[in-house]
Amino acid sequence: MDGWETDSAGRVLDRLAGLEQVIAPEIIRQCLDESGRGIQRRCPLNHEVMLWVVLAMGLFTDVPIRQVFKRARYARFQEPTPSRSALCQGRQRLGIGPVRRVFEHVVGPLGGDSTRGVFYHGLRLMAMDSTVYDLPDTDANEAAFGRPSGGDRGPGAFPQVRKISLVELGTHAEIALVIKPCHRSETVAVPALHKRLPAHSLLLWDRGFYSYSLWKQTLARGAHLLVRMKSNVVLQPIRTFADGSFLAKVYPSPKARRHDQDGLVVRVIRYTLDDPQRTGHGELHVLMTTLLDPERYPATELIALYHERWEHELVYDEQKTHQDPKRPTKSAHLRSETPQGVVQELLALSLGHFVVRALMTRAAERVDLDPDRLSFTGCFQTLICRLPECDASTPQSFAAWCETLLWELSQERTEPRRNRINPRVIKQKMSKWKKKRPKHRRPPPLTKTFAEAVVTLS
Repeated sequence: MDGWETDSAGRVLDRLAGLEQVIAPEIIRQCLDESGRGIQRRCPLNHEVMLWVVLAMGLFTDVPIRQVFKRARYARFQEPTPSRSALCQGRQRLGIGPVRRVFEHVVGPLGGDSTRGVFYHGLRLMAMDSTVYDLPDTDANEAAFGRPSGGDRGPGAFPQVRKISLVELGTHAEIALVIKPCHRSETVAVPALHKRLPAHSLLLWDRGFYSYSLWKQTLARGAHLLVRMKSNVVLQPIRTFADGSFLAKVYPSPKARRHDQDGLVVRVIRYTLDDPQRTGHGELHVLMTTLLDPERYPATELIALYHERWEHELVYDEQKTHQDPKRPTKSAHLRSETPQGVVQELLALSLGHFVVRALMTRAAERVDLDPDRLSFTGCFQTLICRLPECDASTPQSFAAWCETLLWELSQERTEPRRNRINPRVIKQKMSKWKKKRPKHRRPPPLTKTFAEAVVTLS
């Protein structure tokens, strides 16, 4: 490639060779062709180089983009590093399409038949949920994604974007995502996520996702459902089982219920908690499922199984707290100041997370361990640490590095989870300072210097 010395395999960003066990160079070039970026610019920062830079941003989240480039390439004597503006312009030229195509080609379910914790009675455990990210406070981000409402206190401090994703619970692989403005409901993304839902899955939903039409769409995908319902939903028993669960029907409307039209048979499980220390003590909890056989799928098993949905929350914790946390140099969750950059960055972060989780799954399978027993933070930091050591000069040296990495990841273990609770509360809620209002953002430029504004008093 013009402008850069490459290694023996033609790599410009030669310190990223270790990622090729998950993201093959052929996939990168195919995705560039499919998105109309296959013709390389006669420029050192061509589309292929910039696509690798964007992917590296999903792993090297603690440094600016210029330092991302430095971490991704071995130093050469008297070779200058591209400027921040050149790299940002390269991101803009690349666009969203190639990164999205890489995501679609690379990401998918990781668990195999022998992977522990991935299946329940042959059904792959999946879940959908959403989260929001604070964005840099720019006019473009606010126009594209909106700003949350603070009620009487005014609009939120930062623009926000909502990400709705589909996760394989046993491996924490985020296999699909949809990006929407922060005010959009999470349910609008379900049809798009359904396209990536594997057949023979058991999909876990929280209360906010349920609707009759989405229930039917999920069944059409050949998947089963286990859903928490609002306690006031009308579910009339038509057959009760020995374990206390019962069959009922759900309808598209109250009129359809009155005339018993288009009803879908479901199984309902109601329970409460008698431990005063636990959140939800004494409340009525309602689960609804398509798993109708109480002998094969006991109610107590399904109640415990539903709590696997919290693995999805742990995926967001891994991404937002450990992979790319807020810090003094980055007040928002993301760094991108344009909507295109926001989408590009979210895809890169998800791909970075998937790379770590793919390697963790392989490492866990080699020692017959549930991937949950490996520490994401430990494995993430190990990968960042070992990437520069990858010797890809020969297939043998590359394979030896991969074997060593997987062994090291398999040693990053966590203790079995404690029997604990986490009440849904926050420690700091309000500030004594006045809230920042729209009039305080981007004030007009000053007309006087500080010295000109000083008036001494006698």
